[in-house]
Amino acid sequence: MATSFGFLSTHPPTQCGLATFNCALAAQLTAGGVGGGIVRVLTEGDDRRSAPGVVHTWSAAHATGWLGAASALNQFDVAVIQHEYGIYPGPDGQDVLPLLRRLRLPSIVVLHSVLTNPSFRQRILLEQIGAMADAVVTMTQAARDRLVAGYAVDPAKVTVIPHGAPEYVTRPTEARTAPHLLTWGLLGPGKGIEWALRALPHLRDLDPRPTYTVAGRTHPKILERDGEAYRHGLQRLGEELGVADSVTYDAIYRDTESLNRLIRSADVVVLPYDSREQVTSGVLIEAVAAGIPVVATSFPHAVELLADGSGLVVPHQDPVALATAVRRILTEPGLAGGMVGASTTSTLSWPAVADRYDTLATRLLAARRYTAAALPS
Repeated sequence: MATSFGFLSTHPPTQCGLATFNCALAAQLTAGGVGGGIVRVLTEGDDRRSAPGVVHTWSAAHATGWLGAASALNQFDVAVIQHEYGIYPGPDGQDVLPLLRRLRLPSIVVLHSVLTNPSFRQRILLEQIGAMADAVVTMTQAARDRLVAGYAVDPAKVTVIPHGAPEYVTRPTEARTAPHLLTWGLLGPGKGIEWALRALPHLRDLDPRPTYTVAGRTHPKILERDGEAYRHGLQRLGEELGVADSVTYDAIYRDTESLNRLIRSADVVVLPYDSREQVTSGVLIEAVAAGIPVVATSFPHAVELLADGSGLVVPHQDPVALATAVRRILTEPGLAGGMVGASTTSTLSWPAVADRYDTLATRLLAARRYTAAALPS
């Protein structure tokens, strides 16, 4: 009998990385009529429209909302819980703890962040989550190493399963009028777009000059707090640098098919992130899976994933180094082609990733049955 999965996470129409990840994983693990359901976490300002597959909503407005969420998850065989600080109610999202205590089924907690220098409360919270979960998933080896070295978490519980990506068709081969650079994802400070803009003047001598698309809406939380200040600041910077005519801001939220077409139109994906902490990047995974050469700053996931030659890693906040790497990919014979063939993308596809979650769930259920059988009657 197939395993049924209950998922706890933000979820579309909420626009964030966790919601997108959970939607894709849930779709794979419940494909073919397998039982499953989503317990959707709603934070302040989220789009409250209903969504297919959602069996329960946990709103931050309710102090004991975790009770109903746990009850809904207990209807399934295995719970898959996405974790990021602050998506659950309570300081740093600590209301996930009583929920975990209430569960009667095996739980898999997926960590989307593992901080190098957490606050005391953040450290204790993650250690308590690790103690209560039956399994903990990190999406990179770097995240696992950081977790095991820096937190009191049982290493035997921690499994590395990569972030999934769509299965892309072959890139179009039609001629382009100019090389196309692309960054996409929810926009806000820390994205590092200003460093990519500062790199563009160093590429002016290329003929034709590259164009650069910055795709994605401003992050809803940033929009609520600061409006479009970051995007407007980037536009002013582009004008000051004399590159505004080469940059397009595509401020829409694209569906999967439309986003895939945009990704496949790129010659180079540029990830100039400021973060030195980021151990998981869905954008990076999708770029590599699509076979697009990547230039990224040296955040941990980029260092790990691009080590096979599918992209170039550059120092943070260094527009000259960024421009040099882009120039190499666009002009150095054979370099871009070698990057496209460098990565083994079959392990990154959502079906392959979901199979690994299914295998982990099967192992947890078997361990739970063995333990129950060993108890005295």
